[in-house]
Amino acid sequence: MSVEHSADAAIPPLSVLDLVPVTTGSEPREALHASLDLARHAERLGYRRYWVAEHHNMPGIASAATSVVIGYLAQGTSTIRVGAGGIMLPNHSPLQVAEQFGTLEALYPGRIDLGLGRAPGTDQLTVRALRTDPERAQSFPREVQELQAFLAPVEPGQAVQAVPGGGTEVPLWILGSSTFGAQLAALLGLPYAFASHFAPDALEAALAAYRTGFEPSRQLGRPHAMAGINVVVADSDAEARRLFTSIQQSFANLRRGRPGKYPAPVDDIEQFWSPLEKAQAEHMLKYAVVGSPATVRAGLERFAAATGVDELMVVSAIFDHAARVRSYELLAELAGASPGQPSAARFALGSAETTRS
Repeated sequence: MSVEHSADAAIPPLSVLDLVPVTTGSEPREALHASLDLARHAERLGYRRYWVAEHHNMPGIASAATSVVIGYLAQGTSTIRVGAGGIMLPNHSPLQVAEQFGTLEALYPGRIDLGLGRAPGTDQLTVRALRTDPERAQSFPREVQELQAFLAPVEPGQAVQAVPGGGTEVPLWILGSSTFGAQLAALLGLPYAFASHFAPDALEAALAAYRTGFEPSRQLGRPHAMAGINVVVADSDAEARRLFTSIQQSFANLRRGRPGKYPAPVDDIEQFWSPLEKAQAEHMLKYAVVGSPATVRAGLERFAAATGVDELMVVSAIFDHAARVRSYELLAELAGASPGQPSAARFALGSAETTRS
């Protein structure tokens, strides 16, 4: 990467992106219960945030009603920040989003994040079922600002208010997988999260565009960049690679146009996919870090040194719930393993979104 950083960079603060995976043989109810259990573990382990994302018509993902899921997770935890990674704004009116997240902020003050994306989070047939106009994505910058206005303190004589919502100033994040979102986040002075866990190509260019173009704002005084990354930690490299085959199969199934429930791991992934599918999945999973604690620690330190990101949003979509919890436990332990360094999971005592210019 062109941005130079120290080769011995510590692992940045850690957060969790939970896909709320519905595994083969289970139902969404079980997936949601497992996510709450994982959120409680993440809180105990010191992870900074716990985000879920809006996806529609995906049999293997149970977080379509994203704000409802956030409320469920926030109710079952007490300190960890809970939020959207993200809400696909073209699917909703800014007023409705402000009302939903204003309600969440009223119920769980100081704990709610609102990440915003401009993709539909689904296929084109489902976009029509959502009654979404695909052209609304072109209005994303304007609608982000409209949402900001609804969450800002209510002005005298303001004709339309978000109730709850007005004056809550729920912290916004811009999500993206290209330089478009990076430039918008920089222009508006908002924190930026890059989807490198499935779309790695523009990571370098997006981070550079964000940092060079950043304008301080009321919400944020300096750039704060987060990157998504797939991480699987187990007691051995071999076991971690086996657990990772569920993620590999899932990406291949998406390419086949057959998304389904989350698959169990297999002993030999090479028997599952074609050479082309393998190449496609490996490209999308370019930044995945998989292995024993020592292997993962080295991989995350390399990623941190290359990117200089301020935070990592970790995706560990492991089929077996106990193994998924164990992966996050091992990750929190190894993040604090550097002599003289506090655990990276607990490193951010303040929050980027409360930094004022």
